[in-house]
Amino acid sequence: MAIKKHSHVAIAKKYAEDVVSGKISACKWVMLACQRQLDDLERQKEAAWPYKFDHTKAERICNVVELFPHVKGRQWAGKNITLEPWQSFIYTTTFGWVKKETGLRRFKTVFIECPRKNGKSAMSAPVGLYMLAVDGEPGSECYSAATSRDQAKIVFNIAKEMARKTPEFCSKFGIEINAHNLCVIQTASKFESLSAESSTLDGLNVHCGIIDELHAHKTRAVYDVIETALGSRSQPLLWNITTAGSNRAGICYEQRTYVTKILEKVHADETYFGIIYTIDDGDDWTDAKTWQRANPNYGVSVYPDDIARLCAKAQQMPSAQNNFLTKRLNVWVNADTAWMSMAAWDKCADTTLNVNMFEGKPCWKGIDLASKIDIAADMSLFEQDGHYYAFGKYYLPEETIENAANSQYSGWVRMGRLEPTPGEVIDFDTIEDDIKDFSSKVEIKSLAYDPFQATQFASHMLEQGFPMVEVRPTVLNFSEPMKQLEALVLSGKFHFDGDPVLTWMVSNVVGHMDNKDNIYPKKERPENKIDGVIALLMALNMAMRQSNKRSIYEERGLVVL
Repeated sequence: MAIKKHSHVAIAKKYAEDVVSGKISACKWVMLACQRQLDDLERQKEAAWPYKFDHTKAERICNVVELFPHVKGRQWAGKNITLEPWQSFIYTTTFGWVKKETGLRRFKTVFIECPRKNGKSAMSAPVGLYMLAVDGEPGSECYSAATSRDQAKIVFNIAKEMARKTPEFCSKFGIEINAHNLCVIQTASKFESLSAESSTLDGLNVHCGIIDELHAHKTRAVYDVIETALGSRSQPLLWNITTAGSNRAGICYEQRTYVTKILEKVHADETYFGIIYTIDDGDDWTDAKTWQRANPNYGVSVYPDDIARLCAKAQQMPSAQNNFLTKRLNVWVNADTAWMSMAAWDKCADTTLNVNMFEGKPCWKGIDLASKIDIAADMSLFEQDGHYYAFGKYYLPEETIENAANSQYSGWVRMGRLEPTPGEVIDFDTIEDDIKDFSSKVEIKSLAYDPFQATQFASHMLEQGFPMVEVRPTVLNFSEPMKQLEALVLSGKFHFDGDPVLTWMVSNVVGHMDNKDNIYPKKERPENKIDGVIALLMALNMAMRQSNKRSIYEERGLVVL
């Protein structure tokens, strides 16, 4: 059957128009991605704009993808792929835009985030085959990359099976199917899996890097290797496709955040395409209409009965709720039993705030020195008319930052959010000096600290007249402040300056309830730091105990709670 010229392009444009008009229900990020494409189609008419939409190239990728069969699933295996409108939109947008001057592809990085069962791997495998043989790149190096060998092989094995079941395609483009790679001898091109466990991460010259389930990457090592190795190609492609995860300090959430800034036009990056299928703040996650918003393949490969069953389980079992939100609705949650609503927390961010606005005001401080080789947190809390305002400072040894698996530490240093201290351990004298300087600008009502690792620090500060209050890490000291902070956040009476370190730490907190409904902050993994939250809760503990404008600590000196 003859293929209608540019039929996928037309379908893709209609999909974008239907999303923007509301005919197709979609979340904020999908609407913005579609609006971006429609805006760009208008912008190409401007002589000064360097890109144009090439219908032929946009259509070609879709036609090639539909040559391949599905290789998994009783209902799908053996049947040729038929693209859904949302898939046509992604493919045509990614491959259709080129530079007017050279005809080379515009987008070098693609980030697609959507829930499970929407065919992410089946979308990615044909991209590898296309980039290997159809893209016209001599010596093309294509990799399915991941942190482990097994994960890296998922997309590659699907691509290999697709090639095996499409001998005409392989014959036309000279593809040879080997045990560990696909290759085109005539062009010296190859497609294979690549993992952090491999010994060949150096010396790559990548034309296409496919990273499936980017959220599973605990470090940014593989991503950085692939991204860096794209530099010598004229039109490379880094294709990331993932589900939401639970590590807001990782490379995946970093890329996701970057995409949201592009879509909101905070950042301008004309070479980066991103789309995020999820739900909006305030959506009822138990409503079937919400499930459809988050799952573009709803009713195709995502079965309503299956989601209904899992949703019912999540409503009955709190331990299953976050897993349902993350895997089925693509909502980022940082702990399996998370304490804070991150959607509500994000609304409390106000980037116009500055601690200098509170000069001369009463201040409650909390200090969590934790360990000399880990993050030390200093939180300052102010209250005005029933609203609370928090500002954090964080310290970490330089050596720890250099060797840390947390990919955000170095970025936070550059942002001025994390202060490196020289050497292998934190110099508490630096923290003391900063507090002394700060005390000249505000009225410190109390300075709460955890006695662990802080006895000498507290003695020094007390000798200099600071109102030190020892707050031991007990349920009695933390339960009420945790409940109060959550209430303040939900009511919009808590404010902070958008501090990404504090946001990460809040998202790491797991709230454990006892049989008396007391709650206590914990973390699920050692790398999920919560020091800033502990310091904030100590400061809030002090603020809650303050019954009038005159602090009891002015008379009593060192207090132990």
